[in-house]
Amino acid sequence: MDRTHEVFNQPHPLVDYNLFDGNQPLKAALRFNAPQLDTSALHTLGASLGSEAMQTHARLANTHTPELRTHDRFGHRVDRVEFHPSYHALMHAATAAGLHGTPWQGEGSSPHVQRAAGFMLFTELEPSILCPISMTYAVTPALRTNAAVYADWGPGLTARAYDPALRLWRDKAGLTMGMGMTEKQGGSDVRANTTRAEPAGQDGWGQRFSVTGHKWFFSAPMCDAFLILAQTASGLSCLFLPRVLPDGNLNAIRIQRLKDKLGNKANASSEVEFHGASAWLVGDEGRGVPQILEMGTMTRLDCALGTSGLMRQALGIAMNHTGQRQAFGKRLADQPLMRNVLADLALESEAATALAIRLARAFDRPGDAHEKVMARLLTPVAKFWICKRGSHFAQEAMECLGGNGYVEEAGEGIMARIYREMPLNSIWEGAGNIMAIDLLRALRKADAAAALAHELAPARGAHPALDRLAAALPTRVEEMASELEARRLAQDVALAIQAALLCQTAPPAVFSAFCDSRLGGNWGQAFGTLGAATTDFDTILDRAQPRLGEARP
Repeated sequence: MDRTHEVFNQPHPLVDYNLFDGNQPLKAALRFNAPQLDTSALHTLGASLGSEAMQTHARLANTHTPELRTHDRFGHRVDRVEFHPSYHALMHAATAAGLHGTPWQGEGSSPHVQRAAGFMLFTELEPSILCPISMTYAVTPALRTNAAVYADWGPGLTARAYDPALRLWRDKAGLTMGMGMTEKQGGSDVRANTTRAEPAGQDGWGQRFSVTGHKWFFSAPMCDAFLILAQTASGLSCLFLPRVLPDGNLNAIRIQRLKDKLGNKANASSEVEFHGASAWLVGDEGRGVPQILEMGTMTRLDCALGTSGLMRQALGIAMNHTGQRQAFGKRLADQPLMRNVLADLALESEAATALAIRLARAFDRPGDAHEKVMARLLTPVAKFWICKRGSHFAQEAMECLGGNGYVEEAGEGIMARIYREMPLNSIWEGAGNIMAIDLLRALRKADAAAALAHELAPARGAHPALDRLAAALPTRVEEMASELEARRLAQDVALAIQAALLCQTAPPAVFSAFCDSRLGGNWGQAFGTLGAATTDFDTILDRAQPRLGEARP
């Protein structure tokens, strides 16, 4: 063989390993937030998601993207989206793992935390199919306000089954739901919506409306039903819109086109029009915004979880690559500057995991007054800060691979896929400004200063930089910063909570390095600028390893 084609000094891919077993930060977060949780199902899920077979499904689902079929060959309007078989395989796996509606069944001591951990693990494999999974999870609090609809649809929405067929709800093993709020003239300002809903009678599902209008972003259009916003005589209202009507006919939902997005390729996002589509009132007429925001709260949790999972995946790939690749006489992972970069990324990843799982815990304790306040405060904070850090994190992790990280190569460029995916969670369900303003709104409705003080108390005295920040936060919270300062307040609340959590869940080396850098100023403007004299790089890097050496070919 011509020796110019000999391949050497190229790493083995990160494949056939258990995503859960090697994730020490996630396991620590679970022990802290749900000490009674049985993690055996997460172990099983982690083994499946790290397999070569499932990684192949993820690659194929992103390479062979969804295709819209508006009409059949005879000219009939069908409005269907076709997916590669790997998309359906991934959906089967996600529903079988209970990542959609199962927490609402109340099984186990911490169903939302367990589901959150599984959602993070699945994100490491393939995040874009989790869009319909996330919306199905998020729909329950809002949909329960129409008891008749929920009585019929609830069992299918919580079933551990996936059924892609377009048919009547009662004939399906499992159901999924999506949402449609934004319109082209309004975006996040949903009160500018022009879609109209006219009364069309009353039936077993309550007040029925005929809906005419459009949605500019209508994600996962092949879901079985959607919650939408439309203007009724009483104002903006929340409506339940099924794809197939109770009489078995298709609803008048016209898919105009699929969005050509930067990332999130396996998921179909669409523009639609409603031509007298039938929909049923959910909640009180004219109260659509607070009604559907209940759904938005849960999907914002998933944005934080999803970005945390992507960070962990990017870190694992970077460590796998640098642990094998040789340069300048030794492994990249042994080069001092690379060790600084990897350790810095490891701190960011663990802090994101700690905050995201802490937020999930709040939803397992809705009757606890403190947890109720923390859910309201931490949802915009975690969504803002973790997701904002995602794109920067992915770029730095990609740089650890050099050109190999930038190359797509028929869908095998996982790092490039992560990089394209990262901005989505920051934009979807309210971009950074919306989250910062939502934090200010939350501060007006709760005793936020007392709640934050209680949350930070276990770490009091552990690090001077954290003590200084914790001491200043109550005054800033009580003064309720202006919108001009809202982003900084969201950032600082996030950093303080992350530090306090790491104090309780991580080794002292991790906590100390996080506080020195993020809070104490011993840090630069880019990853890889940790202080050399005070950072225990060995402990931090050992903790972050994905633990896959025994799986090496």
